Amino acid sequence: MAEESLKGILSTIGNTPLVELERLVPGFGGRVFAKMERFNPGGSIKDRSAISMLLEEIRNGGIQPGRSVVVESSSGNLAIGLAQVCGYFGLRFVCVVDAKTTDQNLAVLKALHAEVEVVTEADPVTGEFLPMRLRRVRELVAALPHSFWPNQYANPLNPRAHRSTMREIAQALDGRVDYLFCAASTTGTLRGCGEYIREHGLGTKVVAVDAVGSVLFGPPTTTERRLIPGHGASVRPALLDTSTPDEIVHITDLECVTGCRRLSRRESILAGGSSGATVAALEKLSPSIEDGATCVLIFPDGGDRYLDTIYSDNWVRANFGDVTHLWKDKEGQVAQEC
Repeated sequence: MAEESLKGILSTIGNTPLVELERLVPGFGGRVFAKMERFNPGGSIKDRSAISMLLEEIRNGGIQPGRSVVVESSSGNLAIGLAQVCGYFGLRFVCVVDAKTTDQNLAVLKALHAEVEVVTEADPVTGEFLPMRLRRVRELVAALPHSFWPNQYANPLNPRAHRSTMREIAQALDGRVDYLFCAASTTGTLRGCGEYIREHGLGTKVVAVDAVGSVLFGPPTTTERRLIPGHGASVRPALLDTSTPDEIVHITDLECVTGCRRLSRRESILAGGSSGATVAALEKLSPSIEDGATCVLIFPDGGDRYLDTIYSDNWVRANFGDVTHLWKDKEGQVAQEC
């Protein structure tokens, strides 16, 4: 968990399962594991960031129930993590999301008594929602007395939370982690895991999984609007350390969907969009990965909040056409090859 002294539901944050995936990539000569972050109480890896960024302020009185207002921008998961922490400590929470946030995430936020503002207009220059979300957060912080902005994009307590993510992985595998596949957005998870790897002298190759159209590691290669939230960014976060990844793999929305669908068919795991992106990245790199290598994919959340998009045949058909052949294996193929 995040802190030994935490009580109640917050004490269950962290120590998530590491699951071996034996059927995911037929014929692959290495071992593949998934760090299942959906088992955090708020359903995602962002619970770790949420408690890390708020707990110190709560304990030192910088945030006070009945007085302070926490304001943050999120595509969904961090908002849920913050709503859970704020609810536990009796804090008012205002979250700014956008039109890509799923209906399921919005419903969870309301059930946790968060005040939700949805940005519906994209930035006229970039065509993305994030710049407009950040502008709205700044407006709210300026207007609301005693407001506190955790700022997941710049707060060093975000990556610090994920040193424990990597510690859990390394301890479970006795330090034998040859490749770590990590989806990047705020780059908090990527940077925190990378810092742990360097500090402990692990020989892990870090693979950053970015979205096509993202600006994180260079100019975007397309102006097409990204459909799936959770990885990639339209604004480079202050936390970004471009020296962290050893390799960068860009994944399209379709590849992301295909990764999720293959994962559900082959491993019976229902995972979110950024998890599917790491699956697609592993498949791309698998021909160059040496036999016997141990690969770990961080799965940031579950797929239950993507049932109306990634796992909806109608949504997929409307956006990509008839592409079911990309994940429907021949009868018995996976069982025979694994």
